[in-house]
Amino acid sequence: MTHPGIPRSPAPAPAHPVRQLRLVVEAEDFEAALAFYRDALGLPEEAAYSGDGGARVAILDAGRATLEIANPQQKRMIDDVEVGRQVAPRIRVAFEVADGRAVTDRLVDAGATQVAPPTVTPWQSLNSRLDAPADLHITVFQELADETAENSEDTETDAPAPTTPPDS
Repeated sequence: MTHPGIPRSPAPAPAHPVRQLRLVVEAEDFEAALAFYRDALGLPEEAAYSGDGGARVAILDAGRATLEIANPQQKRMIDDVEVGRQVAPRIRVAFEVADGRAVTDRLVDAGATQVAPPTVTPWQSLNSRLDAPADLHITVFQELADETAENSEDTETDAPAPTTPPDS
């Protein structure tokens, strides 16, 4: 059934038709951007190419990629939680790391401008915001919920779990 004003859904795509998400960023200062993302953030270089007229590109491995689509209200809510005000442009790049505070400090030392310090969010992640080379606004985030689950698994004992009284 179709509804006026609501577009029809396209035919279903095959399972996982996209093999890679590649974000291409133009950087006026290529060397500074490469040093920041490859060396300071730690993204391994998969490949590098050069061409006529000084053309250069480096392809850095950023691990698993997702495309997060947010409406304007969600974008504003995230800015309010993480920064306390509207700061992000239309596109923000987020990197999940193991130690949000240490990576934030390292990136600031490497030339990023801290917009907001590491902040615990209601969704249990530690997020910081930075203005980084190549004119990117980035989030560095550490999933605290995963860390809490790992820590509780590490401290489990063979003692029986506490029981709760049945409903009366």
